Amino acid sequence: MNPKQMAVVRSVSLATIIVLAALGLSSLIPPAALPADEPGARLAWTLRWAILPLLALLVSIARVANHRFATPEDIDGSGLTVGTARIQILRAILQNTLEQCLLALGAYAIAAVALPLGWLRVIPAAAVLFAIGRILFTLGYARGAEGRGLGFGLTAYPNFALLVSLAIVLLLRLLAWVAG
Repeated sequence: MNPKQMAVVRSVSLATIIVLAALGLSSLIPPAALPADEPGARLAWTLRWAILPLLALLVSIARVANHRFATPEDIDGSGLTVGTARIQILRAILQNTLEQCLLALGAYAIAAVALPLGWLRVIPAAAVLFAIGRILFTLGYARGAEGRGLGFGLTAYPNFALLVSLAIVLLLRLLAWVAG
């Protein structure tokens, strides 16, 4: 591995440790803080946490819009200009934030109705990690892959873990249904 790859491995390894710790600590959320065990209540509770990824997306959109408004070279938009180096970075951050937000919202919604009630504790942890991860991703972006690694890991790994867990839970339910 080259030095950049080694640096990325270090930063995403730290992200993995933080994510595992946060998901583990989420088990301390008291049962009384969870919603009633019925689909509408589960979804309503989960959607409250979706505000964090959506706010991160809003901030990314606003940063692009504000930069475009204030920068004559970029005001006409990417369809009409090549764009300055700054707008290219802001657009890359926005694109990644949009992608991660879509994964998060989908994972949260499916988790709300498919996971056992106690497992919903991971959603607040994932949402808080998303917000922290986006801040770190944005702050580190200009430093390249190493600078983005920790923020990317904190944002993406909870989503990946949720989606893999959901796939396993749903596959096991399907197999039980077929067998039963």
